[in-house]
Amino acid sequence: MEIIQKTYCSDNLLSEIKGYIDRTKSQVAVTVNSAMTLMYWHIGDSINREIIGGHRAAYGKQIVATLSKELTEQYGGREFSERNLWRMMQFSSKFPDLQIVTPLVSQLSWSHFLQVMPLEDDLARNFYLTMAADQRWSKRTLKAKIDGMLYERTAIAKQPEELIRHDLDELRDERKITPDLIFQDPYFLDFLGLQGNYSEKELESAIVSDLERFLTEFGNDFAFMARQKRITLDNEDYYIDLLIYHRRLRCLVAIDLKLGRFQAAYKGQMELYLRWLEKYDMVAGENKPIGLILCAGKNEEHVELMHLSDSNIRIAEYLTKLPDRKLIEQKLQQAIERARNRLNNQ
Repeated sequence: MEIIQKTYCSDNLLSEIKGYIDRTKSQVAVTVNSAMTLMYWHIGDSINREIIGGHRAAYGKQIVATLSKELTEQYGGREFSERNLWRMMQFSSKFPDLQIVTPLVSQLSWSHFLQVMPLEDDLARNFYLTMAADQRWSKRTLKAKIDGMLYERTAIAKQPEELIRHDLDELRDERKITPDLIFQDPYFLDFLGLQGNYSEKELESAIVSDLERFLTEFGNDFAFMARQKRITLDNEDYYIDLLIYHRRLRCLVAIDLKLGRFQAAYKGQMELYLRWLEKYDMVAGENKPIGLILCAGKNEEHVELMHLSDSNIRIAEYLTKLPDRKLIEQKLQQAIERARNRLNNQ
């Protein structure tokens, strides 16, 4: 009777080969995605130049319809439908600088670009795509950030256009991030489920019990350090409500929670916390700590006159219940305009 001898490969060998295959397929997928997105840009650019450069705007619909018919017959599928060709045209017109598009397509999908194209503000589109690439947002996360008006709430939106472009360029080209790209105003804390009247302790407890969502609202790279961090000066104890850390800024962030509107006395209290942290808690290589005072409300002129940025302190409102979206949009736009007008006057 013939004995058939079986040879078995080791689990390590199989795992190693699977790793090669999976990595290669992943790299191929990224390469194909990048090439396809760049192809869409070039197609849109070619059509736009034909219609606009050739002074044939009146025949735009007929040109697109004819192209769609010819390309679909040649390549099949719905990829070159009239709707998709118009999207490609919109893509190249809203992102005319190919030098900005090229590095992003290797990190973002065509779906990411489709998410931002309805936005009218060029700076907002640039912000969302640059942040999506840097933070590795999925399409769903990007949509949630846009729906949550992250750009309008981020401090960078209140800066002059030149500074916004500069900071976004540095983030895209050098992965250098600034506090203005991280800190927001207001913060949406509606997920805490707080109703009616509540104390500072209840607010703090709600945050700690849902710490993951709280840090997600703050953004990537934050890590929780302590709750009610005790500091002692001249035998007197003080407590920092929350202490977190940002990896890329390489600094501690002290958070003070306040139920009411911002008061001038809060500045001195936070300065004390920051100087103590700077003296006793900073380690080699870290930057100076940042203070964040979260209030239920604030007077913009009051905050402006105190020059809080000189002390590395930021003030932000928090909302535990979201009002009508249009009202939020209006308030945010007014805040951005006030900040930019103030900077222009300075």
